[in-house]
Amino acid sequence: MGSTTLTRTDAFRQFVQSDSFPCIGAKSAMVRDQLVIAEFGDIDSAAGDINLRRALEEFIEELDFSSPVVQSFVAIFTGPTELSETEFERALWNRLQSLHNLDVVEGRGWAESAERDPESAHFSMGLLGEAFFVIGLHPNASRPARRFEFPALVFNSHEQFERLRQDGRFEKMKQIIRERDKALAGSVNPMLADFGRGSEAAQYSGREVGPEWKCPFTPQEPAK
Repeated sequence: MGSTTLTRTDAFRQFVQSDSFPCIGAKSAMVRDQLVIAEFGDIDSAAGDINLRRALEEFIEELDFSSPVVQSFVAIFTGPTELSETEFERALWNRLQSLHNLDVVEGRGWAESAERDPESAHFSMGLLGEAFFVIGLHPNASRPARRFEFPALVFNSHEQFERLRQDGRFEKMKQIIRERDKALAGSVNPMLADFGRGSEAAQYSGREVGPEWKCPFTPQEPAK
């Protein structure tokens, strides 16, 4: 019998199920079928941005903010799989900039619940009127929790996190995730910071950066 090649989606599901992935929220979401996964071309190309934005919009339309289960949208890319951490960071922000630019052309404003300045401690990525915390994954990530065999972007609704925080579930989940990540990597992730304590933009790519780091993203005013 011939060997079976996993699809990128199947590979991601296996990754989330594995012990090398510490996020219990994502594990719970997958078990409850709350992970929306879509596949695209290369992450360093703008060719799939319109389709990516359309898929993200469909995800937003189905978001249930009253759900106790975290819902996430996962964009998995074909490659390139040899990107360094710096190259992946550049590709990640190019995709986010392009998606934002499409919002601008359409006249869409930033999410009301977050700041648009990437230097702000209250920044979250605003797309299609929704604020997101974005998690980048790729084969050459230094942190094991971010090391997936294909480039991927995970979009988590900021409003959903806020609702979980209000009822106390977020802090418990966060503590468990950080303990699991420390056990996996042997050290605390130096880039972790709570919302409102330094810009979350520095956390998106997973690359360790210093205080001199400047986010390669420029927010634009929506077209009139």
